[in-house]
Amino acid sequence: MNATDITTLANELFHSETERKQIEQFSKRFPAMTMDDAYAVQAAWVSQKIAAGHKPVGHKIGLTSRAMQIAAQITEPDSGMLLEHMMMRSSEHFSMSRFIAPMVEVELAFVLRRDIDGVNTSLEDVLDATAYITPALEIIDARIERLDRVTKAPRKVVDTISDNAANAAVIVGDVRVPATDIDLPWVGASMSKNGAVEETGLASGVLGHPAMGIVWLARRLAKYGHRLRGGDFVLSGSFTRPVSMALGDVFSVAYSHDLGTITLKCEQ
Repeated sequence: MNATDITTLANELFHSETERKQIEQFSKRFPAMTMDDAYAVQAAWVSQKIAAGHKPVGHKIGLTSRAMQIAAQITEPDSGMLLEHMMMRSSEHFSMSRFIAPMVEVELAFVLRRDIDGVNTSLEDVLDATAYITPALEIIDARIERLDRVTKAPRKVVDTISDNAANAAVIVGDVRVPATDIDLPWVGASMSKNGAVEETGLASGVLGHPAMGIVWLARRLAKYGHRLRGGDFVLSGSFTRPVSMALGDVFSVAYSHDLGTITLKCEQ
């Protein structure tokens, strides 16, 4: 894709989010679109947000489970950028008016105390560079249609990557734990929606160990001359399926290992 195409698609995403109106899949219009093209569109859109006054605070990693990778027909995760206006606490008012078709996922977040750089980054490097782990919910959204309005074909991974890996908001838990204090793959969570359990999962569903998502991201960024920075907030990947949200829904996500509970009420 050329620079004009990339800018055009970034502009479409910017207006889609602002106007809360979905747009057609990019992969339908640009069938030869590559993952590098998609990351270029994502970067152009994020740059527009930064120019509008928003501040980068970290990254999200998606498509970390084998089942989701098979569904997306890829063999690796994807990633997007987190900006300060996306970050919330469970005690804050959560307005559904910000979103188009939101869904919620259960995650662990890593907050880094120092930079991580290098294509040879290891699991031990990530754990050593982590200040603490905290539970978090990711709110994903679809500025690009999940299903094509005509053919009903599902969107492709290049659509999701362009759409900032579907990120829209993050609900941050209140508990902070050193990464080496708990057996991270065995952290579990149970998500209830309106009093009924919708999803359960173990953090080992994220590439076998949730820190492996951070390893993948550090290595990918290094290939392009970038790095994870000290202070970054990084969502390591969901270990449940996404659950749809509607006005009036109440979610409660209870984590094991004394990581607490995150509650979320979908309000006007």
